[in-house]
Amino acid sequence: GDIPLPLQVKLLRFLQERVIERVGGRKEIAVDVRIVCATHQNLQQLIESGAFREDLYYRLAEITINIPSLAEREGDPMLLAHAFLNRFAPESNPRVKGFTNEAMTTISQHTWPGNVRELENRVKRAVIMAEGARVTVEDLDLADAEAEPEKLNLKNVREEADRRAITRALSVADGNITLAARLLGVSRPTFYDLMKQYDFKT
Repeated sequence: GDIPLPLQVKLLRFLQERVIERVGGRKEIAVDVRIVCATHQNLQQLIESGAFREDLYYRLAEITINIPSLAEREGDPMLLAHAFLNRFAPESNPRVKGFTNEAMTTISQHTWPGNVRELENRVKRAVIMAEGARVTVEDLDLADAEAEPEKLNLKNVREEADRRAITRALSVADGNITLAARLLGVSRPTFYDLMKQYDFKT
């Protein structure tokens, strides 16, 4: 849905003729491929607005699978949350074994506008932040995400979350910068930059 119109024309031509030309070349090369596409856009609306070619849509949409959002898949958020916890806990915080009942309720009821990626990031962060054997509602820190927009200052929310994550990562890593950076999924130089940005002593 984000492909610019000139590129849509080229893609349509390829789908029709099944040939390509190398950059700077003149010889057509036949290729046999299958195209799998995904989009978060409403293509019908884009077609109506002229932002997406209707002929390209029908070329691509031979078989379509509509994947419902995480909020529409009852039970899936909790299953995925457990899977993410089991993936991240062994390295990031081995003492974490699960979620409190309140945390599980919160995960099940949250709307997850960022879908699976948001859930994955929240669980990863919560595992790092957890001080006990179970992830709590406070560790998930979803209250800010559901607060009314006019009551939020996005910059402040992000800064506070960054500070807490850095503090917790340093604590879990016992001050080891390399390990702390790995826990947060960033490079060592990036972690140093974050520490400098938030006035942490190195």
